[in-house]
Amino acid sequence: MSVQPSKAMVLAAGLGLRMRPLTDHMPKPLVSVAGKPLLDHVLDRLADAGVAEAVVNVHYLPDQIIDHTAARKSPRVIISDERDVVLGTGGAVVKALPLLGEAPFYHLNADTLWIDGVRPNLARLADAFDPARMDILLLMAPTAGSIGYAGKGDFAMAADGTLSKRKENEVTPFVYAGVAIMQPAIFQDAPQGEFSLTTLFDRAAAQQRLFGLRLDGVWMHVGTPDAVAAAERAYLASVA
Repeated sequence: MSVQPSKAMVLAAGLGLRMRPLTDHMPKPLVSVAGKPLLDHVLDRLADAGVAEAVVNVHYLPDQIIDHTAARKSPRVIISDERDVVLGTGGAVVKALPLLGEAPFYHLNADTLWIDGVRPNLARLADAFDPARMDILLLMAPTAGSIGYAGKGDFAMAADGTLSKRKENEVTPFVYAGVAIMQPAIFQDAPQGEFSLTTLFDRAAAQQRLFGLRLDGVWMHVGTPDAVAAAERAYLASVA
């Protein structure tokens, strides 16, 4: 059984420290790649996937993001205002839960950027998500071939998609691409205040309810100003 999420959570509250000086006076989600802010790349993908509402959290230079998204109709943007508090990637979702409802939802980092293959990856995620077996389904990018990423990967992925976390000093072939589908129920007994989503990833993995889907296409890690240029080259080549 697949699901088709109608809501999404987009994490847009980060300080973007590694993107300085681009983020000295602009939040990272509004940094432009190929003529479009990173946040709009994400929201446009959600619109194409049929998402009606996107909850966007804000903390650093929040008014710029609030103003930028105010007129958007598809998806309609609901702001989760965190300007006075630091909640982390996990606490942000807990705060937004009343806005997200009780059905599985898309969860994306505002600075994730990818080029789809034959079929959109958000649609592939929705088709692959099985609520009976999965609490979290992560879109996993192969470390080889990803642009702007030089790390050791995040997870090993079994043939059935179950994920196991990279051990220290180990190199794994997949990195989390910043796109997922999650069940709201996993946050019911989550910590209060600031915490990281990796806490819930680890818990789901321990229960064998953390799964991955290999990204079809190319993932771009836009973490630094230099990475912006590399991402633009790849993006523009894909639409040429």
